[in-house]
Amino acid sequence: MHDIKAIRENPAAWVAGWSSRGVEGAEALVADLLKLDGELRAAQTAGQDALAKRNAASKLIGAAMAKKDMAEADRLKAEVEGFKTAIAEAEVVEKDAGQKLRDLLAAQKNLAAAEVPEGEDEAGNVEVSTWGEPRRTGPAKDHSDLGEALGLLDFEAAAKMSGARFAVLKGQLARLERAVGQFMLDLQTDRNGYVEVAPPYMVKDDAMFGTGQLPKFEEDLFRAGDHLLIPTAEVSLTNLVRDQILPEDELATPIRFTALTPCFRAEAGSAGRDTRGLIRQHQFSKVEMVSICRPEDSDAEHERMTGCAEAVLQALELPYRKVLLCKGDMGFSARKTYDLEVWLPSQNTFREISSCSNCGDFQARRMDARFKRTGEKKTEFVHTLNGSGLAVGRTLVAIMENYQQEDGSIAVPAALVPYMGGLTRVGGA
Repeated sequence: MHDIKAIRENPAAWVAGWSSRGVEGAEALVADLLKLDGELRAAQTAGQDALAKRNAASKLIGAAMAKKDMAEADRLKAEVEGFKTAIAEAEVVEKDAGQKLRDLLAAQKNLAAAEVPEGEDEAGNVEVSTWGEPRRTGPAKDHSDLGEALGLLDFEAAAKMSGARFAVLKGQLARLERAVGQFMLDLQTDRNGYVEVAPPYMVKDDAMFGTGQLPKFEEDLFRAGDHLLIPTAEVSLTNLVRDQILPEDELATPIRFTALTPCFRAEAGSAGRDTRGLIRQHQFSKVEMVSICRPEDSDAEHERMTGCAEAVLQALELPYRKVLLCKGDMGFSARKTYDLEVWLPSQNTFREISSCSNCGDFQARRMDARFKRTGEKKTEFVHTLNGSGLAVGRTLVAIMENYQQEDGSIAVPAALVPYMGGLTRVGGA
């Protein structure tokens, strides 16, 4: 959500900002916003003026009647009725213009931070760093082939009961997936200081609006009656501070939440992409990290959060690269995003496994999440951040492919052996 006052004060900056994020007709958009803003404020002024005149006239009626000047009293009563009509008309215009303004503002993506590179799509992203040596020798089977050959991954059975983009994991592979999630959750809580949360998996529309999934991306969501299934625990965790005014001392250290949850995505915009395997599923598990902080702390918290996600890949010894997304490739709510891309031998390339985003006050405005500085009367919006730490299914894919052995088995990363009851290999002879 955006501050119309800021747009009013510097419209050129918003035209440039939205244009750089790929919004077509940004100049016309800003003009429409300012027009609605003008109509809203004019209606508010007209209503307030009519209300003041009605109140003044009402007081004079009593004085006229006390003087037995019934003609003047009748004239004032007629005047009051006219003011009542003007107030009602102004309220209609105010409500209509206000709703249109809010709807138009709600549909607009966040502006990018100044340091975010220009670019229309992923080609404009900038590699920041790499870690580990990509595996370029040895077996490089796709994870789907590996899992099916071991009899531990069944797409056919999943398709019969649920359709495409679902999978059944069995035996040691199912245990390995569980181990991955538990290891990541323990790392984020024990080492990185995130507070574990077990949140709802179903939320109301207002919660989705708060984090930016609604109204624009409803087709990517699964609805169940009056609720929506979460596409990420970011929704549940960020909404924990919805409609709150936090004292500044609670933000002296950023509030940090984490959760391991199932996630549900319709993948409406990805027809034909990654239709085979575990890369893009309708249902998957993910460890999510969310931070709530003061504005001056969000940049440092973004770097820290990204480092917490990197720590998982390093502990699992999975080669990856860190990428700064360009303006055209960032998500709707983000002002700055780092993607972590893990190496997949079967594709001979890096694939996204985590996105860590600083949303600034964008989500806080939609949720009305604020804080009050010590000794101050006014409130400010908090800053919110979110990141994957990590997507469990994609991490499992990376482990299967990077740790595959000549005999078709999968070595268990050392960090996961305790979570596997001492098992060091999945499948094989």
